[in-house]
Amino acid sequence: MGDHVRLLCLRHAESENVIRGAAGALPLAELTAAGRLQATHAAKHLIGEEITRIYASTAVRARQTAEIMARTLATEVTPLRELVEVDVGRSEGAVDPTTRARAAAVLRSWIVDGDLDEAVTDGENGHAVTARIVAALTSIAAAHPGETVAVVGHVASLTTGLSALCGLGQQVWGAPLPHAVPFLVEYDGRSWQCSSWPF
Repeated sequence: MGDHVRLLCLRHAESENVIRGAAGALPLAELTAAGRLQATHAAKHLIGEEITRIYASTAVRARQTAEIMARTLATEVTPLRELVEVDVGRSEGAVDPTTRARAAAVLRSWIVDGDLDEAVTDGENGHAVTARIVAALTSIAAAHPGETVAVVGHVASLTTGLSALCGLGQQVWGAPLPHAVPFLVEYDGRSWQCSSWPF
């Protein structure tokens, strides 16, 4: 199998911040009861994949998702700060329609237009988000040649990073990652492929 690495990536399961429609990284938001069930179902879906490790954002909702999965898959969780959601600066936690529209517009500029200079207020721009997600996934791949791992992240940051690595862009816009649905991302030692985006 050589350098070929399989990453089964997923957005964390349903969490309180999503139910409230709150913007930002919100590291302390927890899973809902429905989210806990989603994480259990995701783990059952991955039985037989021989996952050697689960990597997760340090946000509570991502770690909770990963820990539920790890119990079923009998593996360990490694938290990675680089996998956190986009920092939206002073708009953190905002639930107003204007902030949500601005966040969506910025994300579209990153993914569809390739304009990484934009940021939501004084938060991260696309360059910063892309750099840390690409670094995280590259380091994971380097540590697991010939293996399969799971990666639990967030909708905006994962989409931004994977769009850059796999050249996704326009084709995934309008298809936000659903909660706790694993999809395959592969690295063959030279290039990345993401052929199973969960539309």
